[in-house]
Amino acid sequence: MKSKQPLFYTAMLTGISLTACHQEEDRKPLNIVHIMTDDHSFQTISAYGHPISQLAPTPNIDRLAAEGILFRKAFVENSLSTPSRACLMTGLYSHQNGQRQLGKGIDTTKTFISELLHEQGYQTAVIGKWHMQCEPKGFDFYHVLYDQGDYYNPEFKSKNSNGKYIREEGYATRLTTDHAIEFLETRDPNKPFSLFVHHKAPHRNWMPEGKYLDLYEDVEFPYPETFNDDYSTRCAAARSQEMTIADEMNLTVDLKVTELADNVEPILGRLTPEQRAAWDKGYSEKNKRFIAQNLKGEELVKWKYQRYLKDYLRCIKTIDDEVGRLIDYLEKEGLMENTIIVYTSDQGFYMGEHGWFDKRFMYEESFRTPLIIRYPAGDVKRGIESTAMVQNIDYAPTYLDVAGVQKPESMSGTSLLPLLDGKTPADWREYLYYHYYDYPAVHQVRRHDGVRDSRYKLIHFYGEGFGKDKGIDIDCNELYDLQNDPNELNNLYGLEGLKEITERLQKRLDKYRADLKVDEF
Repeated sequence: MKSKQPLFYTAMLTGISLTACHQEEDRKPLNIVHIMTDDHSFQTISAYGHPISQLAPTPNIDRLAAEGILFRKAFVENSLSTPSRACLMTGLYSHQNGQRQLGKGIDTTKTFISELLHEQGYQTAVIGKWHMQCEPKGFDFYHVLYDQGDYYNPEFKSKNSNGKYIREEGYATRLTTDHAIEFLETRDPNKPFSLFVHHKAPHRNWMPEGKYLDLYEDVEFPYPETFNDDYSTRCAAARSQEMTIADEMNLTVDLKVTELADNVEPILGRLTPEQRAAWDKGYSEKNKRFIAQNLKGEELVKWKYQRYLKDYLRCIKTIDDEVGRLIDYLEKEGLMENTIIVYTSDQGFYMGEHGWFDKRFMYEESFRTPLIIRYPAGDVKRGIESTAMVQNIDYAPTYLDVAGVQKPESMSGTSLLPLLDGKTPADWREYLYYHYYDYPAVHQVRRHDGVRDSRYKLIHFYGEGFGKDKGIDIDCNELYDLQNDPNELNNLYGLEGLKEITERLQKRLDKYRADLKVDEF
């Protein structure tokens, strides 16, 4: 792989000038820290200003935004955990890297960003959730969780564990940071590093750290405007999904009312006696009060929503703590001004919008993901925002750009470095392509692809029905005006006066399908 000019020159070309100290330090290559959480919604990062997050602030993540750039229009290309991880590693769309669904799929012949950075002299590490059915490749150091990972006392595999996953006592979010710092302490300080810190939290079933089991207990979080959505104007896919808080969120496993469980072992069996004692102290009395109320109907759904949000946000609290601990370490070691720090999630998540939890749909709450980049350029504006449309296929090209490596022609994403001054280049992309494949599967979200521009979105649901949808094939379109209908409640497809917009978006969607050689839609 041919090298190109290092970041100093790239930055100058994009309007970013680095500090004088960087010039005096022989323009050392910048280190890369990529922090990715699992299912962390932008709604629950207080830098984004959503009402939920104002009641549960995230000061350490907010610090990254205050010292860098916050992206308002960051998206994924397939809102699902393993495909998003494959996009990060390859800079390719799901159908290009093979990981269209959960489980098997990743094409291991594709080059990973870790391999290219390693070739450039970077020390490479991945910690936490890996979740691809292949060995981490191109990494000098890895310490990865078994499968999704467990919140309490999880199993990790490393280069020194002979292929075995070994149980470690503690809370997964803290342990992940421990091992990230372990890598930093044992690396060669004369070489640049790229560190991927992939937290399990706040993935379902949202088990908080022991010290936070009562956090937010007296808070009533606001209900989304679309909480009681009836999906009346949309295609059948919005009605046939299985991801409503009302019907699919489980009182025992999801919401920790273990008094109603026939067997608590699958929920609490991993906890040590000390952890179990703290857990029982945190939940027992609350659960007894809930059971005594015998809630029904709307009151039950509201209770489930509040318990869900509180547990989810308690998990976020520990994430924010651990982001702060990692920042403190980097600061103590004098690394902050030679390290780019990226904070993101593998996709968005529903915080009760449309009555849902989970992700998968191309609607904004799951399609959109948080993205914050803190970059070490002292004379650049801090605390700025970008409304350029970016996507998770852009991370790999960005890190190659940081390292001074020309991205492979096959890589679909685009480096984000030209955006770091807050300005959007005239030739920046005007459209995004999305494709969800994982059906039939948990939550029964139908297959769909679509295209989005700065204002409008066109979605196409397609395919044969399975399970409860057996015999119900679907071929249905939805069109949204995101400016006038940000909640995506009114499907405009086929209405008078929108022919020109519809045709323009359909033409662009057809072009994506052809140019990217998409083989199903």
